[in-house]
Amino acid sequence: MTIDPADHGQGVEVTVVTGLSGAGRSTAAKCLEDLGWFVVDNLPPELISTMVELGAKAQGAVTKVAVVMDVRSRAFTEDLASIIRELDAGGYKPRVLFLEATDEVLIRRFEQVRRGHPLQGDGRLIDGIKAERDLLAPLRSDADLVLDTSTLSVHQLRAKIEDTFGTEASTTTRVTVLSFGYKYGIPMDADLVMDVRFLPNPFWIPELKDLTGRDADVRNYVLTQEGAEEFLDRYHELLRLIGAGYRREGKRYLTVAIGCTGGKHRSVTISEELARRLADEDRVAVKVVHRDLGRE
Repeated sequence: MTIDPADHGQGVEVTVVTGLSGAGRSTAAKCLEDLGWFVVDNLPPELISTMVELGAKAQGAVTKVAVVMDVRSRAFTEDLASIIRELDAGGYKPRVLFLEATDEVLIRRFEQVRRGHPLQGDGRLIDGIKAERDLLAPLRSDADLVLDTSTLSVHQLRAKIEDTFGTEASTTTRVTVLSFGYKYGIPMDADLVMDVRFLPNPFWIPELKDLTGRDADVRNYVLTQEGAEEFLDRYHELLRLIGAGYRREGKRYLTVAIGCTGGKHRSVTISEELARRLADEDRVAVKVVHRDLGRE
């Protein structure tokens, strides 16, 4: 199921994230935030409508609102059900995402973090879980999407949230290909660093010395050197594998640094060519930054 913004009134999508304590609400909220949703955790139910109305009046600044609710809220089920009906009547058509897990899994998760259940009181942990499950049963039956997280890792849960609530733009890996000169230091924000000083340096060719890696003569010189094409083919394939893995892990930004001596010739040409190849990949947006170009 993919949510279509056109289905929602006033240009604002509204999703209520709720479910059993320990079932993954916080992970779902962080994922929605990464996808561009405005997320509010544990807002009193009576304020939800007001917040959505303010979002609708924000002239496009807020288009997707996610409210995370749990049983700590006063009169949780009654108030929330009423607010959902009110929003629906106003044309917002709120969606309810309900997260749950088996008793065994919830007990294990609570024991791992050494926390008590919010409804446990003086009783046992299982008593609090049962009370919450009974309290939320009506809301679960009316939910638009129920996710059982018992067997899901954090990354698998993120993937399911992205499949449901993400757009092509929000699930795109944004790659920055950054050329630099080693003489000026390695970029501190680089995820991956590659050294292309194994290629002959155009600096020592008189007619190329004053040009840059953006110029056709330098580009032709660098790309026709032995090993240049093979390097690009293999490194491109490696980045495809890494990018796919980053997407599975929920990482959406990747900075690839390509270095040569001064950041003027080889690294610039290789960065431009690598970016051109990456731009043809699905779900990848690429930009090129030449950090040290012009410093010599």
